[in-house]
Amino acid sequence: MPTLQEIVTVIEAFAHPGLQESWDNTGWQLRPATSDTPCSGVLTCLDVTPAVVDEAKALGCNLIISHHPLIFKGLRHIVGETLVEQAVLKALKADIAVYSSHTALDSAPLGVSHRLASMLGLTDVRVLSPQPGSPDTGLGIIGAYPAPLAVPQFISRVKEIYGSPVVRCSAGIPGQTSISRVALCSGSGGEFIPTAVASGADAYISSDTRYHDFVDFGQRILLVDTGHFESEKCTKSIFSDIISEKFPTFAVHISRAEKNPIHYL
Repeated sequence: MPTLQEIVTVIEAFAHPGLQESWDNTGWQLRPATSDTPCSGVLTCLDVTPAVVDEAKALGCNLIISHHPLIFKGLRHIVGETLVEQAVLKALKADIAVYSSHTALDSAPLGVSHRLASMLGLTDVRVLSPQPGSPDTGLGIIGAYPAPLAVPQFISRVKEIYGSPVVRCSAGIPGQTSISRVALCSGSGGEFIPTAVASGADAYISSDTRYHDFVDFGQRILLVDTGHFESEKCTKSIFSDIISEKFPTFAVHISRAEKNPIHYL
């Protein structure tokens, strides 16, 4: 049985904490036991909620690996007033450790945007916004389809792959009928829209796109907003794959209690 630290070491070998953005809080969030405590099981999730902690406890897991940090802003007290405080209290009482790999996983070679590009069938991919001196690490991806897709076919593929019941789209380039080059960024990637335009992409997929981004860039590129949850839920499988490759007989669970907090009516 691997230890808590051995599991985290495998995650960090794939997504080194040094890759995280300066504002982020990648790393250990809670560790009630010592790092050399045997790991009884891992639950992967996007967000650590009280329901996810309950799920981990029911499954006998003493480690949760999440994409979004459980503790992002400083906690002034832990009295159970907020969902974050409730999750912290539940995890501490159950001796469940929490580790988060947020923008470190986003920027890692073969990280989140790489996984989405692969799922979409893009080829000849490269990092959209590489970190200085490291072309293989950074945020976003740009790639191409072997053969152009008609715009409606492309939109349908995005909805299917991301599991998005609806997507918000711009009008796109006037007269545009097909999509060949596609840029994307998991999570909130509005800041990279100008980069996607400059790269010659026909479409840009991300989430949390602002109204004024649609106004300013919506006819220079086809903007597709899938929703934040939809653009990052694949992180659960990425974590599971990383751990299972190193420890093939170890119990890794993907959260089923976690639900998209946004409902489409």
